[in-house]
Amino acid sequence: MTARGSIIIVLVAVVLGGPIFSPPTADAADPFSHLFGYKERAQEDLGELPQWLRVLERHLREDVPDGSCRDTVFNRCHLNHWLDFLDSIRRRPPAAQLTAVNNYANRKPYVLDIDNYAEDDYWAIAKEFLANGGDCEDYAITKFFSLRWLGYDDQRLRLVILQDSNLNIAHAVLAVSLKRDILILDNQTDRVVSHRSIVHYAPLYSVNEEQWWLHLPAMSTL
Repeated sequence: MTARGSIIIVLVAVVLGGPIFSPPTADAADPFSHLFGYKERAQEDLGELPQWLRVLERHLREDVPDGSCRDTVFNRCHLNHWLDFLDSIRRRPPAAQLTAVNNYANRKPYVLDIDNYAEDDYWAIAKEFLANGGDCEDYAITKFFSLRWLGYDDQRLRLVILQDSNLNIAHAVLAVSLKRDILILDNQTDRVVSHRSIVHYAPLYSVNEEQWWLHLPAMSTL
């Protein structure tokens, strides 16, 4: 994720089976309404986020070829390794599942988009990330679909594009609503923590499969 790519988007706009352990479903109230202490404004048109729409489309339609786990190209053997991991945590409580999913993805190498795809800002689907590594939004996307496969409701999940004020860079994380809190899965740490404990993240926008939201400072009148 480049700062230029994420900020331009904001300014222009201003799977496979049910779980054995059932994760919580969405509440009527929006649990993300004060994410990182910011208020949100719902947006209607996902077409404003073409990178995300391409991820959703390619995640569903791209086939995975047969092959050996010794191959460097992602194939069904690698896919089965990922699905076997998800099956192995299916009976765990939600908090333990989040930690496991976060750690599984975080073991993959951090690789810039320019090195992987010769593009400044490319959003990879899970099979690309698991084969090639990736940058921050690629970790978050793979965690998103890992939890969806485990049965987490789409309304409990947000891919969040934000500004890291410590490093002065754009960043992406996965936010998960659980037990009246929002927990953050972040490739910068293996610890899954509450959004309330993070003071250096300023959310720009967030998205799930159905909608997206702008995030504004709590005192903003916009």
